[in-house]
Amino acid sequence: MINKDFFQALDELESEKKINKEQFIETLEAALTSAYKRMYGEAKSALVKLNPEKNTIKIYSYKTVVEEVEDFDKQISLEDAKKIKSSYKLGDTILQEESTKAFGRIAAQTAGQVVMQRLKELERQIATSEMSEKEDELLTAVIKRIEQGIVYVQIAGSHTEGVMLEKDQLPNDKYAVGDRIKVYVKKIKDGYSGPQIQVSRSNANFVKKLFELEVPEVQNGEVIIKNVARDPGNRSKVAVYAEKANVDALGACVGLRGQRINSISAELNDEKIDLVEYTDDILEYIAAALSPASVLSVETNESLRASRVVVPDNQLSLAIGRGGQNVRLASRLTGWKIDIKPESEAMKSLSKEAEDRLEELAKQNEITDFSDFEDIE
Repeated sequence: MINKDFFQALDELESEKKINKEQFIETLEAALTSAYKRMYGEAKSALVKLNPEKNTIKIYSYKTVVEEVEDFDKQISLEDAKKIKSSYKLGDTILQEESTKAFGRIAAQTAGQVVMQRLKELERQIATSEMSEKEDELLTAVIKRIEQGIVYVQIAGSHTEGVMLEKDQLPNDKYAVGDRIKVYVKKIKDGYSGPQIQVSRSNANFVKKLFELEVPEVQNGEVIIKNVARDPGNRSKVAVYAEKANVDALGACVGLRGQRINSISAELNDEKIDLVEYTDDILEYIAAALSPASVLSVETNESLRASRVVVPDNQLSLAIGRGGQNVRLASRLTGWKIDIKPESEAMKSLSKEAEDRLEELAKQNEITDFSDFEDIE
């Protein structure tokens, strides 16, 4: 049935698969107990014990000592109990070892089934535990297959599979089985068949992790990525900040002759990247976020968390961007609503405001002759 070789196999599983032998034995004992009761009757109270030190398996039936027996499978009278051992008293449990010969084949089959099931469960738990540490990390993966637009990858250095949905792919990416790609681990959850790992190349954090990889100053904390706003495959705006005055946050991210920023852009299939120097001054921050457009002035409404930005007429289209992309990303980067006005329109609004103010003053002071205010504009 279960012999010395079986227990040696458990030792090997513990060392090779990192399986806790004690927990495994408890699971196996419960399974064997259940199998024994199915064989000899569910009503019978039984207990299977494995002893790895002695390489033995023992089966016990047990009964509770009662004054009057109502269930002969589970109870024994005090009178009969004292015939076995005079010290028994009411409420005691009497164990009796059962023969394992007839149970041998069933036990071996059950043990084999439990071993396989437990192995799968524990391997899944171990894989989930190991990968949970990789959440929010940048990893290298190998494309295994592509089915109906979904890309399945194998995380390098593991047997774990990742899934990249269409929304997590870059529009300009070309995928082929066997390709090695960098992916961002977005989420990990334990599924029926093992850990389900959702990976992405379109997530804003993918850009952040690339900066950590390529820029030592970001990796060691001298330069901080405050926020990333992204239109995957087209443009990203990255707000960077350095607490130390002698550290050039923008220069560090750009690198010598643009080497660092170009490397990141290449990984993103030439996605444009606007570096924005973060500042606590929201007026300056909003203006910087609209780069590469020039900004003349910024006004804000704190309660509405909204701003009005004036730009030169010839910078209007640049500030807004194609399809509103630039202003949309700037708004997401700063967390403020941004309304852009060209300089000419802003001047007209100021003139109109001035006229309205003069009219109000006139009413208050009963002024009827405006000749002295002809040159107000």
